[in-house]
Amino acid sequence: MKGRTWLLPILLIVYLSLCIASQDGEDTDRHTNNWAVLVCTSRFWFNYRHIANVLGMYRTVKRLGIPDSNIILMLADDMACNPRNTHAGQIFNNANRHLNLYGKNIEVDYRGYEVNVENFIRVLTGRNHPSSPRSQRLLSDERSNIFIYMTGHGGDEFLKFQDNEEITSRDLADAFEQMHQQKRYKEIFFMVDTCQANTLYKQFYSPDIIAIGSSKKAENSYSHHADQELGIAVIDRFTYYTLDFCEKVNETSQATLLDLFSSYDYNKVHSHPEWRTDLFHRPLDTVLLTDFLATFLTVNHCNHHIPSQHRQFLPKNRHQMTSLHHEINRPMRPRRIQLHSKPSSAYHS
Repeated sequence: MKGRTWLLPILLIVYLSLCIASQDGEDTDRHTNNWAVLVCTSRFWFNYRHIANVLGMYRTVKRLGIPDSNIILMLADDMACNPRNTHAGQIFNNANRHLNLYGKNIEVDYRGYEVNVENFIRVLTGRNHPSSPRSQRLLSDERSNIFIYMTGHGGDEFLKFQDNEEITSRDLADAFEQMHQQKRYKEIFFMVDTCQANTLYKQFYSPDIIAIGSSKKAENSYSHHADQELGIAVIDRFTYYTLDFCEKVNETSQATLLDLFSSYDYNKVHSHPEWRTDLFHRPLDTVLLTDFLATFLTVNHCNHHIPSQHRQFLPKNRHQMTSLHHEINRPMRPRRIQLHSKPSSAYHS
């Protein structure tokens, strides 16, 4: 029996997963997991700020606990490796360059010409090619809250992809309706930063969607500031002030969507952000920002005794519990186990 002590952590993970999965009757209407789909649709060096916009949002949702397994990151160009980038392998959204957004822990799921209208629609509707890896799939369900952020060049009811095709408000509306029919979401928070952004959600008709855009019809969205060394703008105003607000938010924050939306000031943003709530069933002042931008984990008390010698394997704090939750939900590769023999060194690694 002594040689099988390596089984204890595994058994405890299974036990705790059952505790985490158990839900009381009154919780059956709550969402249970969060996803983020973050899309930059622009190519070319002069659109550096659009890449930085998305990477800033990517950093925020990861900081708040959403794992890469629940993030679909789509970048239409590789600014980090552009020959005009004097800081090779790095991307910044601030002229002081104190934070590299393109660090070692970034996981890009779609890049370059993979970022197109067809693939984006396939991600939303779950119609991926059979050969698509798990990392490129939005594996959401009827209890998923999904944050969708898009940035690029747009116009009246359209957003450009790769400067050679467009997605329209009707395209998005129909994709969301497919998601609703397929029970692929509980609630959607749609945010877009582009010129005439508020027109992009005009055609939406599916329930439980809240949408916000950076500028009204016939109005531009503007960049915030430029990096004089790079010679280009490094972030847009709407996204800059969104990220600035989110920096004050943590996983237990009580900040609401109404707090965020009310923080936008024309004198700072230089455009008129507007939002649409008629499809959404909850008042904005009751919708926490973390309902979409942070990890979600509900733990219910289990009335079972755990022997004291096994308690060393229990999580000690919220961060360890979140890590355990991610480990439980991580797909496991089948492994061949020989019974009646000593465990191999692989189990001790």
